[in-house]
Amino acid sequence: MHEENVKDILADSYNPTYDELMEVKRWLFEEHNKVLEQKAEQQRIYEKFILEKTAFNEDMKRLNSKVLSERKRLKDDSVFFDKKMQILQNGFMQLDLDRKRLEREKKEFESLKNSQSASASAFGSYEGTDASLFFRGVRNPLALRKRYRDLLKIFHPDNMSGDEGIVKAINDEYERLKKQEIV
Repeated sequence: MHEENVKDILADSYNPTYDELMEVKRWLFEEHNKVLEQKAEQQRIYEKFILEKTAFNEDMKRLNSKVLSERKRLKDDSVFFDKKMQILQNGFMQLDLDRKRLEREKKEFESLKNSQSASASAFGSYEGTDASLFFRGVRNPLALRKRYRDLLKIFHPDNMSGDEGIVKAINDEYERLKKQEIV
């Protein structure tokens, strides 16, 4: 039934028949049911929207929380990285200072070694070496033997500071003191 027919039927001048009234009643009933169905559908859609909105808001809160924690972690990582970088830079600066100090000490050692080798070449010969200085303070044969062994460990030619001339002088002085049986 059309709305125009309904308007005509409802008009005061029109006297509808029972069948027409029943048809209008049925049409109104169907329209009422359609409206109720649409209202129920609208309510379901609204409830679904509210649920989706709530879920969306919870997801947003969770994601915002995650973003904040990630930002904090990145900031902490950045601070940690900066500290590690500072430690590395300090370490490299210290290594550079140590390298320079070692180079300086190496040069000093080389110059000292050169000066000692020059003086050792003058002193290094067996003649003129006063080995009695090595045995100063020794009062008994046991101490003499111990001092002799210690001196050989130090001045043996296979050692870095060893010298054959000095070892010969030590041997001769040891033999001389051993024969004297230490005074």
